[in-house]
Amino acid sequence: MQSRFKPALKDARLAGVLLLGLCLLILTGCASTPRLAESTQQTLPRQASIDGVPFHAQRDYQCGPASLAMVLNHGDVDVAMESLIPQVFIPEREGSVQPEMLATVRRHGRIPFVLDNSFDALLTEIAAGHPVVVMQNLSLPAWPMWHYAVAIGYDLGAEEMTLHSGEEAERIESFRRFDATWARSERWAFVALPPGELPSGVGEQSALQAIAAFEQVQGAEITLPAWEAFVERFPGSGMGYFALGNARYTAGNAAGAIEALRNAVRQRDDLGAAWLNLGLLLQAQGEDGEARRALSRAAELPGPWQKRAQDALET
Repeated sequence: MQSRFKPALKDARLAGVLLLGLCLLILTGCASTPRLAESTQQTLPRQASIDGVPFHAQRDYQCGPASLAMVLNHGDVDVAMESLIPQVFIPEREGSVQPEMLATVRRHGRIPFVLDNSFDALLTEIAAGHPVVVMQNLSLPAWPMWHYAVAIGYDLGAEEMTLHSGEEAERIESFRRFDATWARSERWAFVALPPGELPSGVGEQSALQAIAAFEQVQGAEITLPAWEAFVERFPGSGMGYFALGNARYTAGNAAGAIEALRNAVRQRDDLGAAWLNLGLLLQAQGEDGEARRALSRAAELPGPWQKRAQDALET
């Protein structure tokens, strides 16, 4: 009886695989080639390829650790893929999830910047020499097969991407096929950069959040170059100067901290914490007149800094 039903079971499995393959062909066929913004087309080189990105073949759902090893090794972080597996691989999910991927990058001294879910942002970072970890769904939306790869090149004329993916180095995929699978992850992607280097197309708020999250793990002194680069890129950010002032103070640079905090309140008059820190630093430097003005402003603004500012004014 068993042998009688085995062929039927085998055929049923093959039929399921065939159906899945046909569905993938249909989905890929229906997908359109992604369109770049006119400004992006004018500024991007027609071709770009990042040399020297090491390749690590994945084994048994280990595309997450393999992708991390590639971008970290390219960024001069000496870490073996095998050591990353227990940090990001979740056996019950047979893979790695985004929070663990980003957290592992931070632990190894690099800042993960999540891109803005666009094809323009992806190609812009590749053109800038930053390999990009991309998340794809290689199966149906309702039956996901999540996969991480590293995008290392593109050709606008041929409409092709180059990826380190799975067991294949420098895999070539059409823009259309790649974007069909990438779009199913809502085009999730990130770059891993050392403190002091920013992605080419990053927005102010995204960069602020990425650097702040890194500082929580690595501390203010290690993060200091990132805040310096941030205010250079976004000179109108009061929060950026506030973070820079605190980092400089932690590094023992009181004069630099005062300068940054002055810029912070110049950009954002409502930053009570910045007014408080500025007042306390000026008070410690013997600048009583400016210190009193800063502390008075902090005491006027509602928030947890009010009581501290009022106490400092009384002394």
